Amino acid sequence: MNDHTFAAHLAGAAGQLLLGLRRERRSGSDLGAAGDRASHRFLVDAIHGRHPNDAVLSEEAADDLGRLTAERVWIIDPLDGTREFTEEGRDDWAVHVALWQRNALAAGAVALPARAIVLSTASTFRSPRPSANGPLRFLVSRTRPPAIAAHVAGALSAELVPMGSAGAKTMAVVLGDAHAYIHAGGQHVWDSAAPAAVAAAAGLHVSRVDGSPLRYNQRDPSLPDLLVCRPDLADAVLRSIATAPR
Repeated sequence: MNDHTFAAHLAGAAGQLLLGLRRERRSGSDLGAAGDRASHRFLVDAIHGRHPNDAVLSEEAADDLGRLTAERVWIIDPLDGTREFTEEGRDDWAVHVALWQRNALAAGAVALPARAIVLSTASTFRSPRPSANGPLRFLVSRTRPPAIAAHVAGALSAELVPMGSAGAKTMAVVLGDAHAYIHAGGQHVWDSAAPAAVAAAAGLHVSRVDGSPLRYNQRDPSLPDLLVCRPDLADAVLRSIATAPR
């Protein structure tokens, strides 16, 4: 099993574990905490069982800076969209598994367990073009949509669509359900590593909102902004972002 397939297997299996916890119908905060813990433990044990010398950077664990000298680092978000996971009927939550190697993302997978979908760098999937009917659809955070997204939407006559989970939003662009995902104002590497790897493999534009590359396994795990969009829209979106009021 190569790294791409392994990442997809891990994300899918963690997703099944989370679905099992969800069916137990615990209360919201208890369910979210249980999901974070169980998925983290499963992923770390599975990674170290197969690759004992690899480092792991997880949202749910203290940061071991030994990763900065490691050759391979798994960057995981065991449950992206914990709030949505605890809300009955929502499917916009995800599991992120990515591998960083040789100063770049080498593999990645995002599971959308409630939709029975796993997208990864293991396939040659190319992102389909969204329907030409209606306005452009730009995805933003449910809880903190960035002002620059509203500016870009106005400039390009796009509709802003709120959604949970960075992984769910990025995969909506990958699947052709939306044209772009714009985020600014705070994220960490585990929020975007796996989604960025999958989106790039599907042929989408992936960068920071100023157009610069996303860099992973840096000392500071903060990576506060993200742009994922159709490649034919990238120049227009980046130009509009550059003119947004600060």
